[in-house]
Amino acid sequence: MSAKQEKETKEQKELPVDPQKVELPAGEQTKEMPIIPSDAVLFPHMVMPFMVHEPGLLKLIDDALSSDRMVAIVAVKEPKEERKELYDIGTAAVILKATRIEPDQVRVVVQGVSRIELLEIISDKPYLKGKVQVLEDYLAHDIEVDALVASIRQLFTKVLELSPQLPGELKAVALGLDEPGALADLVVSHLNVSHQEKQDVLETLDIKERLQKIHQLLLKQLEILELGQKIQEEVRGRMEKAQREYYLREQLKVIRKELGEAEGIEAEVEELKEKLAKKKLPDYVRKEAEKELKRLARIHPTSAEYTVIRNYLDWILELPWEESTEDHIDLKKAKKILDQDHYDLEKVKKRILEYLAVRKLKPDVKGPILCFVGPPGVGKTSLGRSIAKALGRKFLRISLGGVRDEAEIRGHRRTYVGAMPGRIIQGLKRVGVNNPVFMLDEIDKIGADFRGDPAAALLEVLDPEQNKNFSDHYLEIPFDLSKIIFIATANMLDTIPGPLLDRMEVIEIPGYTEEDKLKIAKYYLVPRQLDAHGLTKENLKFTDRALLQIIRYYTREAGVRNLEREIGAICRAVAKEFAEGRTEPVKVRLKDVEKYLGPPKYLPEVAERVKVPGVAIGLAWTPVGGEILFVEATKMKGSGRLILTGKLGDVMRESAEAALSYVRSRAKELGIDEDIFQKIDIHVHVPSGAVPKDGPSAGITILTALVSLLTEQTVRHDVAMTGEITLRGAVLPVGGIKEKVLAAKSAGIKEIIIPKLNEKDLVEIPKEVRAKLVFHPVSRVEEALPIVFGKKLKRRRAAKKKT
Repeated sequence: MSAKQEKETKEQKELPVDPQKVELPAGEQTKEMPIIPSDAVLFPHMVMPFMVHEPGLLKLIDDALSSDRMVAIVAVKEPKEERKELYDIGTAAVILKATRIEPDQVRVVVQGVSRIELLEIISDKPYLKGKVQVLEDYLAHDIEVDALVASIRQLFTKVLELSPQLPGELKAVALGLDEPGALADLVVSHLNVSHQEKQDVLETLDIKERLQKIHQLLLKQLEILELGQKIQEEVRGRMEKAQREYYLREQLKVIRKELGEAEGIEAEVEELKEKLAKKKLPDYVRKEAEKELKRLARIHPTSAEYTVIRNYLDWILELPWEESTEDHIDLKKAKKILDQDHYDLEKVKKRILEYLAVRKLKPDVKGPILCFVGPPGVGKTSLGRSIAKALGRKFLRISLGGVRDEAEIRGHRRTYVGAMPGRIIQGLKRVGVNNPVFMLDEIDKIGADFRGDPAAALLEVLDPEQNKNFSDHYLEIPFDLSKIIFIATANMLDTIPGPLLDRMEVIEIPGYTEEDKLKIAKYYLVPRQLDAHGLTKENLKFTDRALLQIIRYYTREAGVRNLEREIGAICRAVAKEFAEGRTEPVKVRLKDVEKYLGPPKYLPEVAERVKVPGVAIGLAWTPVGGEILFVEATKMKGSGRLILTGKLGDVMRESAEAALSYVRSRAKELGIDEDIFQKIDIHVHVPSGAVPKDGPSAGITILTALVSLLTEQTVRHDVAMTGEITLRGAVLPVGGIKEKVLAAKSAGIKEIIIPKLNEKDLVEIPKEVRAKLVFHPVSRVEEALPIVFGKKLKRRRAAKKKT
């Protein structure tokens, strides 16, 4: 067939065909039609599929599709004989669909339209073609016909009940047919009767006589089915379990052999048996696998359940039930690995070495679940890799950020389409051992919705008392997770549910100081980026002043992720120069930074921002580290309203109201006119209005901004503060002191006011940072205000008293 003809056939096979609208000549008129000899008998209104691969028939199908799609289906008298002799009566049919499977093979679906008589063969090349005449059914309707129809429906219903291979929908179709002739054709086309008996019914044009023949065939078929059922019940009752299983297996083998499927299925089952015999499995797992394998051997491969069981067995065989790596704990080597991979973090490294020491002394200890908490880019994930390297274990990481479906942890039930185990089991299959270092990244970003709560599912995973028998919904077999070292990472603790947090030992990883970042850049980031961009230390060098410039004016973070990006940007630019032909080495100095990275992204603005009254400098904690926070206040004519803007949370709004109440209650002492509050509106704004802000630690900063506004005195530009206040003027402790202090140091702050109860937290701050800052621990607001305003506030109070 030509490419054009193939295209036409493909297009035509998609055309909708309504057999009811096909018109054929009736009575004495004749019509020339292509003839398809068939081994089966087709009845009007019935649909029959068959394969066509003979060249002549392929040509016949192409010609029919290009014309009226009509063909004559005529049964052969002896299908098994080579010489095909046709019956005189057949069926005119319309081609519903023709699908080309291979270049020389087409699958055709036809539907019978009416009975025809083959008058003569007019040609046999390239295919049979003959003159046909349409035959009309005739019916003398009487009460006997109605009785036959009712009896046929009743008998056919019983045949359907005893014949599981026939679709149950046929019952509704038979009951819905009002035309006796169509009912007879429907019933006989689905009966297990001989070729000759079906042809005899096709040739019977008298519908009453046809109904009588169908009635006899139904009685005979029903008798055979009832007798067969009775024999099966008797045999089933006498057979022992082993005999019955043997008989069924042998019967199944014969059936599959007849269908040509035996070799593939048996080979697949045998292959699974061999894998199962070689695989190390606990007894309870092996028992379940063998049970499922027996079920698989009895199921037809085209069944949907066959694929489900096969996939389930593959998962069981591929999971590391008893495969594990041996620990090699050498504390000196572990310390060396931690020092090589991470700068500073001495407190964290000390806790990790203690953890490894306990495991060395007691290998089967149910150790705590470590949770590394800190800003992005401080090395939480890489610490997990270092622990795995120190132990000689494999490392596995999954990200839990955005997970909202409980099935992501526990897996889906096998009843669902496309069901799979959860991420825990999937990860173990991927890593191939049952004792890896398993990192649960971003555990603080798990969500929950109508599909369940993944955090609740993690309770079993992270509980040493429960995870020995972890149950995944897909496997439905307990899996031992107790040999795994679980490590979680998070940016904050607030969003982790209490019961889950209780199962973990929290290790806080603070941000880096400027000096830390410089050393990390020199010894870790620059070598890594040089290697990543095909450069060597002979090609490119950075001076310390250039790196400090990048740290101070191009990044503002607790970690070093953005710092590495900026170093990478310079490396890319230098790599381009060498690719274009440069030969002499490059040394990046302070003056060269702006050439490669552009103008500075962050500039000192503290002194400029506090030049006017009503502005105070606070300190804030964020999930990505500490930040300085400017609080601005202004006044205007009004009626005593307090306006708050800057996307402030409820707690921060309450802090502002408490600060104003304190200022009003102490107005006389502060040298503020007590009557002014009824005449003005006060507006407090915290810039960066697109960023949500909340928490009580800005209370003292808001109070200072209000005092500055109402006394018209500016605050010192080198002093920042943090602390919660009460209506009585007490300063309460807050969190995140180290991150806030580091942010203040980076911004050029010289002195910091902190709550007296936070003085103990200063030991966490590096010595070199503490040496360059002055800390003022205060327990009341009255102690803080003189530090911020100096002698200016005292002079104003004195002036107020004189007036």
